[in-house]
Amino acid sequence: MSHGGKKPYWDKQIDENSFLRTFSLNCDSSELEWHRDVQNRQVEVISGKDWKFQYDNCLPETIKPGDKIIVEKNEWHRIIKGSTDLILLVHEK
Repeated sequence: MSHGGKKPYWDKQIDENSFLRTFSLNCDSSELEWHRDVQNRQVEVISGKDWKFQYDNCLPETIKPGDKIIVEKNEWHRIIKGSTDLILLVHEK
């Protein structure tokens, strides 16, 4: 498991195109910045409570276990901190 520099998450590689990403409840909300990914991704929420996901120019939406989110390459988005750790399964396309 790696915790890179100032990133507010840890990744655990599952296979060549998939990894588990954990955001700690203790992360600073200011670290959860708007960003773009370099690849298309499908993100599945494994666990977490009261977290939100927001696409650019859209209102934030609460995410819950079982939800699947499609993030296109170079699409601006962010997550908003909830009340527990957030664990996501990320598949890169």
